[in-house]
Amino acid sequence: MPTNKLIIYQLLPRLFGNQNTTNKFYGSVEENGVGKLKDISTKALAEIKAMGFTHVWYTGVIEHATMTDHSALGITPDDPDVVKGRAGSPYAIKDYYDIATDFAVDPEFRISEFKELVGRTHKAGMKVIIDFVPNHVARTYGSDVKPDGVRDLGADDDTSGYSQHNDFYYIAGQHFQVPQGYNPGGDEFSSPLKDGKFDEFPAKATGNDVFNAAPSINDWFETIKLNYGVYRPDGQRNELQEIPPLWNKMRHILSYWADMGVDGFRCDMIEMVPVEFWAWLTPQMKQAYPGLIFIGEAYDKNQYGNYIHNGGFDYLYDKVGLYDAIRRLTCNDDGASTWEINAVWNHHTAGIDEHMLRFMENHDEQRIASGFFAGDAMLAVPGMIVSATLNTGPVMIYAGQEVGEPAVGAQGFSGDDGRTTIFDYWCMPELQKWTNNGAFNGGLLSPQQKQLREFYGKLLNVTAKNDALSNGEFYELMMANEQQPGFDTKLYIYARYTADEKVLVIVNFNREERSLTVQISDDLISKLALQGAKTFTDLLTGKTFNTDNISNGLQIEINAMDGLLLAVKAD
Repeated sequence: MPTNKLIIYQLLPRLFGNQNTTNKFYGSVEENGVGKLKDISTKALAEIKAMGFTHVWYTGVIEHATMTDHSALGITPDDPDVVKGRAGSPYAIKDYYDIATDFAVDPEFRISEFKELVGRTHKAGMKVIIDFVPNHVARTYGSDVKPDGVRDLGADDDTSGYSQHNDFYYIAGQHFQVPQGYNPGGDEFSSPLKDGKFDEFPAKATGNDVFNAAPSINDWFETIKLNYGVYRPDGQRNELQEIPPLWNKMRHILSYWADMGVDGFRCDMIEMVPVEFWAWLTPQMKQAYPGLIFIGEAYDKNQYGNYIHNGGFDYLYDKVGLYDAIRRLTCNDDGASTWEINAVWNHHTAGIDEHMLRFMENHDEQRIASGFFAGDAMLAVPGMIVSATLNTGPVMIYAGQEVGEPAVGAQGFSGDDGRTTIFDYWCMPELQKWTNNGAFNGGLLSPQQKQLREFYGKLLNVTAKNDALSNGEFYELMMANEQQPGFDTKLYIYARYTADEKVLVIVNFNREERSLTVQISDDLISKLALQGAKTFTDLLTGKTFNTDNISNGLQIEINAMDGLLLAVKAD
Protein backbone atom coordinates (compact mmCIF):
# COMPACT_ATOMS: atom_id res chain seq x y z
CA MET A 1 0.00 0.00 0.00
CA PRO A 2 1.45 3.42 -0.91
CA THR A 3 2.38 5.47 2.13
CA ASN A 4 1.09 8.90 2.99
CA LYS A 5 3.85 9.25 5.58
CA LEU A 6 6.48 11.81 4.60
CA ILE A 7 10.05 10.46 4.70
CA ILE A 8 12.31 13.45 4.08
CA TYR A 9 15.94 13.63 3.02
CA GLN A 10 17.48 17.00 3.86
CA LEU A 11 20.49 18.02 1.81
CA LEU A 12 22.48 21.21 1.18
CA PRO A 13 23.53 21.26 -2.48
CA ARG A 14 26.64 23.22 -1.47
CA LEU A 15 27.83 20.21 0.52
CA PHE A 16 26.10 17.24 -1.08
CA GLY A 17 27.77 17.21 -4.50
CA ASN A 18 31.12 18.68 -3.54
CA GLN A 19 33.91 16.22 -4.39
CA ASN A 20 36.77 18.55 -3.40
CA THR A 21 38.57 17.12 -0.35
CA THR A 22 40.66 20.17 0.64
CA ASN A 23 38.53 21.49 3.51
CA LYS A 24 40.79 24.44 4.23
CA PHE A 25 39.79 26.47 7.28
CA TYR A 26 37.88 29.50 5.95
CA GLY A 27 38.73 28.32 2.42
CA SER A 28 37.38 30.07 -0.67
CA VAL A 29 35.10 28.48 -3.23
CA GLU A 30 38.11 28.00 -5.50
CA GLU A 31 40.04 26.24 -2.71
CA ASN A 32 37.33 24.11 -1.11
CA GLY A 33 34.89 23.70 -3.97
CA VAL A 34 31.10 23.76 -3.95
CA GLY A 35 28.36 21.32 -4.89
CA LYS A 36 26.08 22.11 -7.82
CA LEU A 37 22.42 21.43 -8.46
CA LYS A 38 23.43 19.28 -11.42
CA ASP A 39 25.50 17.08 -9.08
CA ILE A 40 22.16 15.86 -7.73
CA SER A 41 21.91 13.56 -10.71
CA THR A 42 19.32 11.06 -11.85
CA LYS A 43 21.52 8.34 -10.32
CA ALA A 44 21.80 10.20 -7.00
CA LEU A 45 18.04 10.67 -6.84
CA ALA A 46 17.38 7.02 -7.72
CA GLU A 47 19.58 5.96 -4.79
CA ILE A 48 17.86 8.40 -2.44
CA LYS A 49 14.48 7.08 -3.56
CA ALA A 50 15.66 3.49 -3.06
CA MET A 51 16.32 4.27 0.62
CA GLY A 52 12.61 4.92 1.08
CA PHE A 53 12.46 8.71 0.84
CA THR A 54 9.33 10.44 -0.43
CA HIS A 55 10.56 14.05 -0.28
CA VAL A 56 13.85 15.91 -0.66
CA TRP A 57 14.37 19.16 1.21
CA TYR A 58 16.82 21.21 -0.85
CA THR A 59 18.19 23.44 1.88
CA GLY A 60 19.60 26.86 1.09
CA VAL A 61 18.92 26.98 -2.65
CA ILE A 62 17.53 30.54 -2.59
CA GLU A 63 20.15 33.24 -3.22
CA HIS A 64 21.78 34.36 0.00
CA ALA A 65 24.49 36.86 0.88
CA THR A 66 28.04 35.59 0.33
CA MET A 67 31.64 36.80 0.46
CA THR A 68 32.24 35.38 -3.02
CA ASP A 69 32.32 38.13 -5.62
CA HIS A 70 29.83 37.52 -8.45
CA SER A 71 29.98 41.06 -9.81
CA ALA A 72 31.16 39.74 -13.21
CA LEU A 73 27.65 38.33 -13.54
CA GLY A 74 26.06 41.67 -12.72
CA ILE A 75 25.38 40.75 -9.08
CA THR A 76 26.22 43.42 -6.52
CA PRO A 77 28.87 42.14 -4.06
CA ASP A 78 27.84 41.71 -0.44
CA ASP A 79 29.70 43.55 2.29
CA PRO A 80 31.62 40.84 4.21
CA ASP A 81 31.13 42.73 7.46
CA VAL A 82 27.48 41.59 7.37
CA VAL A 83 28.03 38.07 6.04
CA LYS A 84 28.65 35.01 8.23
CA GLY A 85 31.16 32.66 6.63
CA ARG A 86 32.87 32.72 3.22
CA ALA A 87 29.87 31.00 1.62
CA GLY A 88 27.30 32.88 3.70
CA SER A 89 24.28 31.78 5.69
CA PRO A 90 21.47 30.16 3.66
CA TYR A 91 19.12 31.99 6.03
CA ALA A 92 20.33 35.48 5.09
CA ILE A 93 18.29 35.69 1.89
CA LYS A 94 19.54 38.23 -0.66
CA ASP A 95 16.87 37.69 -3.31
CA TYR A 96 13.68 35.71 -2.67
CA TYR A 97 13.23 35.21 -6.41
CA ASP A 98 16.66 33.83 -7.28
CA ILE A 99 18.81 30.72 -6.93
CA ALA A 100 22.24 30.81 -5.26
CA THR A 101 24.78 31.56 -7.98
CA ASP A 102 27.34 29.14 -6.53
CA PHE A 103 25.04 26.20 -7.20
CA ALA A 104 24.82 26.65 -10.97
CA VAL A 105 27.13 25.15 -13.56
CA ASP A 106 26.10 28.02 -15.85
CA PRO A 107 25.12 30.89 -13.53
CA GLU A 108 23.22 32.68 -16.28
CA PHE A 109 20.79 29.76 -16.30
CA ARG A 110 20.69 29.07 -12.55
CA ILE A 111 16.90 29.21 -12.31
CA SER A 112 16.61 26.83 -15.26
CA GLU A 113 19.01 24.45 -13.54
CA PHE A 114 16.77 24.52 -10.47
CA LYS A 115 13.70 23.79 -12.59
CA GLU A 116 15.57 20.84 -14.10
CA LEU A 117 16.36 19.56 -10.57
CA VAL A 118 12.67 19.79 -9.65
CA GLY A 119 11.85 17.80 -12.78
CA ARG A 120 14.48 15.14 -12.04
CA THR A 121 13.21 14.80 -8.46
CA HIS A 122 9.63 14.35 -9.60
CA LYS A 123 10.67 11.86 -12.25
CA ALA A 124 12.48 9.89 -9.54
CA GLY A 125 9.16 9.63 -7.69
CA MET A 126 9.81 12.16 -4.94
CA LYS A 127 8.54 15.62 -4.07
CA VAL A 128 10.46 18.85 -3.54
CA ILE A 129 10.64 20.97 -0.39
CA ILE A 130 12.57 24.25 -0.17
CA ASP A 131 13.10 26.83 2.56
CA PHE A 132 10.84 29.79 3.14
CA VAL A 133 12.56 32.33 5.41
CA PRO A 134 9.82 34.81 6.37
CA ASN A 135 11.23 36.50 9.48
CA HIS A 136 14.37 38.16 8.14
CA VAL A 137 16.52 38.85 5.08
CA ALA A 138 20.15 39.75 4.44
CA ARG A 139 21.15 43.34 5.13
CA THR A 140 22.16 43.53 1.47
CA TYR A 141 18.76 42.34 0.25
CA GLY A 142 17.72 43.45 -3.22
CA SER A 143 16.12 41.43 -5.98
CA ASP A 144 17.62 41.72 -9.45
CA VAL A 145 15.38 39.05 -11.05
CA LYS A 146 12.00 39.87 -9.51
CA PRO A 147 9.10 39.62 -11.95
CA ASP A 148 7.79 42.74 -13.65
CA GLY A 149 5.51 44.77 -11.43
CA VAL A 150 6.92 43.43 -8.14
CA ARG A 151 7.96 46.07 -5.65
CA ASP A 152 11.14 45.20 -3.75
CA LEU A 153 11.17 44.88 0.00
CA GLY A 154 11.47 48.30 1.62
CA ALA A 155 11.07 50.16 -1.66
CA ASP A 156 8.01 52.05 -0.43
CA ASP A 157 8.86 52.30 3.26
CA ASP A 158 8.65 55.47 5.33
CA THR A 159 12.08 55.28 6.97
CA SER A 160 11.41 58.08 9.46
CA GLY A 161 9.86 55.68 11.97
CA TYR A 162 7.46 52.81 12.54
CA SER A 163 4.53 52.15 10.24
CA GLN A 164 2.31 49.12 9.78
CA HIS A 165 2.84 49.53 6.05
CA ASN A 166 6.65 49.33 6.23
CA ASP A 167 8.39 46.08 5.29
CA PHE A 168 11.17 46.76 7.84
CA TYR A 169 11.59 48.26 11.30
CA TYR A 170 13.77 51.39 11.43
CA ILE A 171 15.84 52.95 14.19
CA ALA A 172 15.37 56.55 13.20
CA GLY A 173 18.39 58.84 13.09
CA GLN A 174 20.97 56.11 13.82
CA HIS A 175 23.56 54.36 11.70
CA PHE A 176 23.90 50.58 11.87
CA GLN A 177 27.00 49.40 13.75
CA VAL A 178 28.86 46.23 12.82
CA PRO A 179 29.61 44.28 16.02
CA GLN A 180 33.12 44.80 17.31
CA GLY A 181 35.44 41.82 17.13
CA TYR A 182 34.01 40.28 13.97
CA ASN A 183 36.72 39.12 11.54
CA PRO A 184 34.80 38.23 8.38
CA GLY A 185 36.35 35.46 6.35
CA GLY A 186 39.24 34.92 8.75
CA ASP A 187 42.75 36.38 8.72
CA GLU A 188 43.54 35.34 5.14
CA PHE A 189 40.46 36.92 3.59
CA SER A 190 40.82 40.47 2.31
CA SER A 191 38.37 42.73 0.54
CA PRO A 192 38.06 46.49 0.08
CA LEU A 193 34.71 46.17 1.84
CA LYS A 194 36.21 44.46 4.90
CA ASP A 195 36.55 47.58 7.01
CA GLY A 196 34.31 46.96 10.00
CA LYS A 197 31.64 49.24 8.60
CA PHE A 198 28.38 48.86 6.72
CA ASP A 199 26.50 51.83 5.34
CA GLU A 200 22.93 51.47 6.60
CA PHE A 201 21.01 54.60 7.55
CA PRO A 202 18.70 54.62 9.23
CA ALA A 203 19.60 51.34 10.85
CA LYS A 204 17.11 48.51 10.58
CA ALA A 205 16.13 46.09 13.36
CA THR A 206 18.06 42.82 13.44
CA GLY A 207 16.45 39.46 12.66
CA ASN A 208 16.38 38.04 16.18
CA ASP A 209 14.25 40.94 17.46
CA VAL A 210 17.06 43.36 18.29
CA PHE A 211 15.45 46.77 17.95
CA ASN A 212 18.54 48.93 18.21
CA ALA A 213 21.33 49.98 15.84
CA ALA A 214 24.10 47.98 17.54
CA PRO A 215 23.44 44.22 17.68
CA SER A 216 26.04 42.03 19.35
CA ILE A 217 28.31 39.54 17.63
CA ASN A 218 26.07 36.78 19.02
CA ASP A 219 22.96 38.23 17.38
CA TRP A 220 21.77 37.61 13.82
CA PHE A 221 23.47 40.88 12.93
CA GLU A 222 23.72 39.93 9.24
CA THR A 223 19.93 40.00 8.90
CA ILE A 224 17.05 42.48 8.96
CA LYS A 225 13.79 41.79 10.78
CA LEU A 226 10.65 41.90 8.62
CA ASN A 227 7.57 43.80 9.80
CA TYR A 228 4.19 42.09 9.45
CA GLY A 229 2.34 45.04 10.98
CA VAL A 230 1.04 43.09 13.98
CA TYR A 231 3.72 44.04 16.51
CA ARG A 232 5.31 47.40 17.20
CA PRO A 233 9.04 47.62 18.09
CA ASP A 234 8.11 47.70 21.79
CA GLY A 235 6.23 44.41 21.43
CA GLN A 236 2.77 45.96 21.71
CA ARG A 237 0.12 44.60 19.35
CA ASN A 238 -1.57 46.62 16.64
CA GLU A 239 -5.09 46.27 15.36
CA LEU A 240 -4.82 45.66 11.64
CA GLN A 241 -7.14 47.82 9.56
CA GLU A 242 -5.97 46.27 6.30
CA ILE A 243 -3.53 43.65 5.07
CA PRO A 244 0.02 45.07 5.18
CA PRO A 245 1.91 45.11 1.84
CA LEU A 246 4.47 42.56 3.08
CA TRP A 247 1.80 39.85 3.36
CA ASN A 248 0.96 40.00 -0.33
CA LYS A 249 4.65 40.16 -1.25
CA MET A 250 5.30 36.96 0.67
CA ARG A 251 2.33 35.20 -0.91
CA HIS A 252 3.63 36.17 -4.34
CA ILE A 253 7.08 34.78 -3.52
CA LEU A 254 5.66 31.41 -2.47
CA SER A 255 3.46 31.30 -5.57
CA TYR A 256 6.52 31.99 -7.71
CA TRP A 257 8.22 28.85 -6.41
CA ALA A 258 5.07 26.72 -6.31
CA ASP A 259 4.54 27.55 -9.98
CA MET A 260 7.95 25.94 -10.63
CA GLY A 261 6.72 22.68 -9.12
CA VAL A 262 7.86 23.05 -5.51
CA ASP A 263 5.63 20.78 -3.41
CA GLY A 264 6.24 22.16 0.07
CA PHE A 265 7.98 24.73 2.20
CA ARG A 266 10.00 24.29 5.37
CA CYS A 267 9.30 27.60 7.07
CA ASP A 268 12.06 29.08 9.20
CA MET A 269 11.43 30.29 12.76
CA ILE A 270 7.66 30.47 12.39
CA GLU A 271 7.07 31.64 15.96
CA MET A 272 8.86 34.91 15.18
CA VAL A 273 6.19 35.66 12.55
CA PRO A 274 2.64 36.48 13.71
CA VAL A 275 0.25 33.54 13.57
CA GLU A 276 -2.28 35.88 11.96
CA PHE A 277 -0.12 35.98 8.85
CA TRP A 278 0.07 32.19 8.65
CA ALA A 279 -3.68 31.89 9.16
CA TRP A 280 -4.16 34.25 6.21
CA LEU A 281 -1.48 32.70 3.98
CA THR A 282 -1.74 28.92 4.22
CA PRO A 283 -5.41 28.48 3.21
CA GLN A 284 -4.91 30.64 0.13
CA MET A 285 -1.79 28.76 -0.92
CA LYS A 286 -3.37 25.35 -0.36
CA GLN A 287 -6.44 26.34 -2.34
CA ALA A 288 -4.30 27.57 -5.23
CA TYR A 289 -1.89 24.60 -5.05
CA PRO A 290 -3.71 21.49 -3.79
CA GLY A 291 -1.37 19.16 -1.91
CA LEU A 292 1.10 21.91 -0.99
CA ILE A 293 2.56 21.30 2.49
CA PHE A 294 3.87 23.65 5.16
CA ILE A 295 6.45 22.46 7.72
CA GLY A 296 7.24 24.84 10.56
CA GLU A 297 10.44 25.17 12.56
CA ALA A 298 8.96 25.64 16.03
CA TYR A 299 10.29 25.32 19.57
CA ASP A 300 7.55 26.56 21.94
CA LYS A 301 5.46 23.50 22.75
CA ASN A 302 2.83 25.74 24.32
CA GLN A 303 2.18 27.22 20.87
CA TYR A 304 2.19 24.02 18.81
CA GLY A 305 -1.59 23.74 18.73
CA ASN A 306 -1.91 27.39 17.77
CA TYR A 307 0.28 27.03 14.70
CA ILE A 308 -1.36 23.75 13.68
CA HIS A 309 -5.01 24.67 14.21
CA ASN A 310 -4.88 28.42 13.56
CA GLY A 311 -1.70 28.85 11.52
CA GLY A 312 -2.55 26.06 9.09
CA PHE A 313 0.74 24.19 9.35
CA ASP A 314 0.73 20.55 8.35
CA TYR A 315 3.76 19.62 10.46
CA LEU A 316 6.01 21.14 13.12
CA TYR A 317 9.48 20.29 14.37
CA ASP A 318 9.47 18.02 17.41
CA LYS A 319 12.79 19.29 18.77
CA VAL A 320 11.60 20.36 22.22
CA GLY A 321 10.04 17.00 22.89
CA LEU A 322 10.98 13.76 21.21
CA TYR A 323 14.39 14.87 19.90
CA ASP A 324 15.51 15.99 23.36
CA ALA A 325 14.23 12.79 25.01
CA ILE A 326 15.82 10.52 22.40
CA ARG A 327 19.11 12.39 22.60
CA ARG A 328 19.31 11.95 26.37
CA LEU A 329 18.65 8.22 26.02
CA THR A 330 21.11 7.81 23.14
CA CYS A 331 23.86 9.54 25.13
CA ASN A 332 23.04 7.47 28.23
CA ASP A 333 22.61 10.64 30.27
CA ASP A 334 22.10 10.29 34.00
CA GLY A 335 18.41 9.92 34.76
CA ALA A 336 17.37 9.48 31.13
CA SER A 337 14.21 7.36 30.93
CA THR A 338 11.90 6.12 28.22
CA TRP A 339 9.01 7.49 30.29
CA GLU A 340 10.16 10.82 28.79
CA ILE A 341 8.92 9.53 25.42
CA ASN A 342 5.52 8.92 26.97
CA ALA A 343 5.54 12.49 28.27
CA VAL A 344 6.00 13.79 24.73
CA TRP A 345 2.95 12.28 23.09
CA ASN A 346 0.87 12.26 26.28
CA HIS A 347 1.48 15.92 27.19
CA HIS A 348 3.65 18.03 24.86
CA THR A 349 2.00 16.94 21.61
CA ALA A 350 -1.27 15.46 22.88
CA GLY A 351 -3.91 15.63 20.17
CA ILE A 352 -1.49 16.79 17.47
CA ASP A 353 1.19 14.07 17.57
CA GLU A 354 0.54 13.09 13.95
CA HIS A 355 1.58 16.64 12.98
CA MET A 356 5.07 16.35 14.49
CA LEU A 357 8.18 15.98 12.32
CA ARG A 358 10.69 13.64 13.99
CA PHE A 359 14.47 13.64 13.43
CA MET A 360 17.78 12.96 15.14
CA GLU A 361 19.82 15.31 12.94
CA ASN A 362 19.32 18.46 10.92
CA HIS A 363 21.56 21.36 9.96
CA ASP A 364 21.04 23.10 13.33
CA GLU A 365 21.77 20.05 15.48
CA GLN A 366 24.96 18.17 16.25
CA ARG A 367 25.89 15.06 14.32
CA ILE A 368 25.16 11.78 16.11
CA ALA A 369 28.65 10.49 15.29
CA SER A 370 30.34 13.58 16.72
CA GLY A 371 31.96 13.60 20.12
CA PHE A 372 29.44 16.26 21.13
CA PHE A 373 26.55 13.80 20.72
CA ALA A 374 26.90 9.99 20.84
CA GLY A 375 30.36 9.57 19.28
CA ASP A 376 29.17 6.50 17.36
CA ALA A 377 26.58 6.62 14.57
CA MET A 378 25.38 3.07 15.31
CA LEU A 379 24.08 4.23 18.69
CA ALA A 380 21.27 5.98 16.80
CA VAL A 381 19.50 2.70 15.99
CA PRO A 382 16.89 2.59 18.81
CA GLY A 383 16.25 6.33 18.62
CA MET A 384 15.74 6.26 14.87
CA ILE A 385 13.32 3.33 15.16
CA VAL A 386 11.20 5.35 17.60
CA SER A 387 11.52 8.56 15.56
CA ALA A 388 10.37 6.77 12.41
CA THR A 389 7.58 4.61 13.82
CA LEU A 390 6.05 6.37 16.83
CA ASN A 391 3.32 8.04 14.80
CA THR A 392 2.12 8.80 11.27
CA GLY A 393 3.90 12.17 11.05
CA PRO A 394 7.07 12.74 8.98
CA VAL A 395 10.55 11.47 9.75
CA MET A 396 13.63 13.24 8.44
CA ILE A 397 17.25 12.24 7.82
CA TYR A 398 20.04 14.76 7.24
CA ALA A 399 22.47 13.96 4.42
CA GLY A 400 25.54 12.27 5.87
CA GLN A 401 23.67 10.88 8.88
CA GLU A 402 23.20 7.57 7.09
CA VAL A 403 26.98 7.05 6.80
CA GLY A 404 28.01 8.50 10.17
CA GLU A 405 29.29 11.95 9.17
CA PRO A 406 31.02 13.24 12.35
CA ALA A 407 31.60 16.97 11.52
CA VAL A 408 35.12 16.96 12.94
CA GLY A 409 37.01 20.21 13.43
CA ALA A 410 36.46 23.93 12.96
CA GLN A 411 35.44 24.85 9.44
CA GLY A 412 35.62 28.64 9.37
CA PHE A 413 32.77 30.72 10.73
CA SER A 414 31.44 27.41 12.04
CA GLY A 415 33.63 26.23 14.89
CA ASP A 416 34.41 22.73 16.15
CA ASP A 417 30.96 22.10 17.61
CA GLY A 418 29.77 18.82 16.12
CA ARG A 419 27.76 20.49 13.34
CA THR A 420 28.46 20.40 9.63
CA THR A 421 28.86 24.03 8.62
CA ILE A 422 26.15 25.81 6.65
CA PHE A 423 28.26 29.00 6.46
CA ASP A 424 31.50 27.82 4.85
CA TYR A 425 32.67 26.13 1.66
CA TRP A 426 33.19 22.56 2.84
CA CYS A 427 32.70 18.91 2.05
CA MET A 428 31.51 15.89 4.02
CA PRO A 429 34.35 13.32 3.82
CA GLU A 430 32.26 10.35 4.95
CA LEU A 431 29.39 11.14 2.58
CA GLN A 432 31.96 11.47 -0.22
CA LYS A 433 32.72 7.79 0.31
CA TRP A 434 29.15 7.10 -0.73
CA THR A 435 28.89 9.69 -3.52
CA ASN A 436 32.21 8.28 -4.83
CA ASN A 437 33.02 10.98 -7.40
CA GLY A 438 29.48 11.08 -8.72
CA ALA A 439 28.94 7.31 -8.95
CA PHE A 440 26.64 7.33 -5.89
CA ASN A 441 27.37 3.68 -5.26
CA GLY A 442 29.00 3.67 -1.81
CA GLY A 443 32.16 2.23 -3.29
CA LEU A 444 34.43 3.77 -0.64
CA LEU A 445 32.33 3.07 2.44
CA SER A 446 33.68 0.91 5.25
CA PRO A 447 31.80 -2.30 6.19
CA GLN A 448 30.38 -0.56 9.27
CA GLN A 449 29.20 2.39 7.18
CA LYS A 450 27.52 0.02 4.72
CA GLN A 451 25.82 -1.68 7.66
CA LEU A 452 24.60 1.68 8.99
CA ARG A 453 23.27 2.79 5.60
CA GLU A 454 21.55 -0.58 5.12
CA PHE A 455 19.85 -0.12 8.50
CA TYR A 456 18.50 3.29 7.48
CA GLY A 457 17.32 1.97 4.12
CA LYS A 458 15.61 -1.02 5.70
CA LEU A 459 13.96 1.03 8.45
CA LEU A 460 12.66 3.73 6.10
CA ASN A 461 11.38 1.29 3.48
CA VAL A 462 9.66 -0.85 6.11
CA THR A 463 8.11 2.26 7.65
CA ALA A 464 6.84 3.43 4.27
CA LYS A 465 5.49 0.10 3.07
CA ASN A 466 3.99 -1.31 6.26
CA ASP A 467 0.49 0.11 6.66
CA ALA A 468 0.55 -0.20 10.46
CA LEU A 469 3.73 1.88 10.71
CA SER A 470 2.81 4.52 8.14
CA ASN A 471 -0.90 4.90 8.82
CA GLY A 472 -1.86 2.80 11.85
CA GLU A 473 -3.01 3.42 15.39
CA PHE A 474 -0.65 3.62 18.39
CA TYR A 475 -0.92 1.62 21.62
CA GLU A 476 1.48 2.10 24.53
CA LEU A 477 2.72 -1.05 26.33
CA MET A 478 4.99 0.42 28.97
CA MET A 479 2.44 0.18 31.78
CA ALA A 480 1.61 -3.39 30.82
CA ASN A 481 5.27 -4.35 31.22
CA GLU A 482 6.67 -2.18 33.99
CA GLN A 483 6.33 -5.01 36.54
CA GLN A 484 7.88 -7.65 34.28
CA PRO A 485 11.24 -9.19 35.29
CA GLY A 486 13.92 -7.64 33.10
CA PHE A 487 11.98 -4.45 32.40
CA ASP A 488 13.74 -1.15 32.96
CA THR A 489 13.33 2.46 31.88
CA LYS A 490 15.78 2.13 28.98
CA LEU A 491 13.31 -0.14 27.17
CA TYR A 492 10.41 1.30 25.19
CA ILE A 493 7.51 -0.86 23.99
CA TYR A 494 4.44 -0.06 21.91
CA ALA A 495 2.27 -1.38 19.11
CA ARG A 496 1.20 0.10 15.78
CA TYR A 497 -1.74 -1.52 14.04
CA THR A 498 -4.42 -1.44 11.37
CA ALA A 499 -7.09 -4.01 10.60
CA ASP A 500 -4.60 -6.02 8.52
CA GLU A 501 -1.13 -5.15 9.86
CA LYS A 502 0.12 -5.52 13.45
CA VAL A 503 3.60 -4.51 14.58
CA LEU A 504 5.06 -4.74 18.09
CA VAL A 505 7.90 -2.21 18.51
CA ILE A 506 10.55 -2.84 21.17
CA VAL A 507 13.71 -0.76 21.52
CA ASN A 508 16.57 -1.09 23.96
CA PHE A 509 18.56 2.03 24.93
CA ASN A 510 20.68 0.02 27.37
CA ARG A 511 24.32 -0.52 26.56
CA GLU A 512 23.73 -4.23 27.35
CA GLU A 513 21.46 -6.95 25.94
CA ARG A 514 18.09 -7.43 27.58
CA SER A 515 15.77 -10.43 27.92
CA LEU A 516 12.09 -9.91 28.63
CA THR A 517 8.69 -11.58 28.37
CA VAL A 518 6.69 -8.84 26.70
CA GLN A 519 3.13 -8.72 27.95
CA ILE A 520 0.40 -7.58 25.59
CA SER A 521 -2.61 -6.22 27.46
CA ASP A 522 -5.95 -7.99 27.17
CA ASP A 523 -7.40 -4.84 25.63
CA LEU A 524 -4.79 -4.83 22.85
CA ILE A 525 -5.12 -8.59 22.28
CA SER A 526 -8.80 -7.95 21.70
CA LYS A 527 -8.15 -4.99 19.39
CA LEU A 528 -5.66 -7.02 17.36
CA ALA A 529 -7.88 -10.12 17.31
CA LEU A 530 -5.03 -12.33 18.51
CA GLN A 531 -5.27 -15.65 20.31
CA GLY A 532 -3.29 -18.81 20.92
CA ALA A 533 0.14 -19.56 19.44
CA LYS A 534 1.75 -16.81 17.39
CA THR A 535 4.93 -16.18 15.41
CA PHE A 536 6.36 -12.67 15.26
CA THR A 537 8.85 -11.74 12.52
CA ASP A 538 11.30 -8.86 12.86
CA LEU A 539 10.81 -6.66 9.78
CA LEU A 540 14.41 -5.43 10.03
CA THR A 541 16.25 -8.77 10.20
CA GLY A 542 13.75 -11.56 9.45
CA LYS A 543 14.38 -13.14 12.84
CA THR A 544 11.35 -14.90 14.36
CA PHE A 545 9.99 -15.11 17.91
CA ASN A 546 7.30 -17.58 18.98
CA THR A 547 4.77 -17.89 21.76
CA ASP A 548 2.55 -20.85 22.55
CA ASN A 549 -0.10 -18.53 23.94
CA ILE A 550 -0.17 -14.81 23.23
CA SER A 551 -1.99 -14.21 26.52
CA ASN A 552 1.14 -15.40 28.34
CA GLY A 553 3.35 -12.88 26.53
CA LEU A 554 6.24 -13.14 24.11
CA GLN A 555 9.78 -13.99 25.21
CA ILE A 556 12.34 -11.82 23.43
CA GLU A 557 16.03 -11.08 23.55
CA ILE A 558 17.13 -7.70 22.28
CA ASN A 559 20.68 -6.53 21.66
CA ALA A 560 22.21 -3.46 23.27
CA MET A 561 21.19 -0.19 21.55
CA ASP A 562 18.96 -2.04 19.14
CA GLY A 563 15.32 -2.51 18.25
CA LEU A 564 12.74 -4.94 16.90
CA LEU A 565 9.77 -4.38 14.61
CA LEU A 566 7.82 -7.56 15.23
CA ALA A 567 5.03 -8.17 12.73
CA VAL A 568 2.27 -10.67 13.39
CA LYS A 569 -0.77 -11.64 11.36
CA ALA A 570 -4.23 -11.38 12.87
CA ASP A 571 -6.36 -14.50 13.21
